[in-house]
Amino acid sequence: MTTARDVMHAGAECIDARQTLMDAARLMRDMNVGALPICGPDKKLKGIVTDRDIVVRCIAEGKDPSTMKAMDLADHLHCVRADDDMSVVLSKMEQHRIRRIPVIHEDKLVGMISESDIANCHRDGNHLTDRQIVEFMDSVYVDR
Repeated sequence: MTTARDVMHAGAECIDARQTLMDAARLMRDMNVGALPICGPDKKLKGIVTDRDIVVRCIAEGKDPSTMKAMDLADHLHCVRADDDMSVVLSKMEQHRIRRIPVIHEDKLVGMISESDIANCHRDGNHLTDRQIVEFMDSVYVDR
């Protein structure tokens, strides 16, 4: 059984919930990523912010990314547990049409899974079938 821990990119860096979206954008640029987990002072996962969130929910609405906080965008949090089977991971990502999902262990962030991690998992022969990949792509990428 392949688990989320087997596939995830370990050591995902959080943005503090009190940091601004400008800070988030710069961190995304510097790390060459499109999403950052949002963590509170207790280091527990509070949400996730994407580059698209910053553009659509901040800038396009006339808000200031240098004053708006990351926590302001932390609403619907979808995550998986490190020991979840990949079928659970794929199901959650498909159901919510998301391309990245945080991985937690004992309520703390331990990694992230992106669509490239899923593709690598399939390429490396880690028990994801062609059908699972096609269903994932159809659910996440095809407009409905």
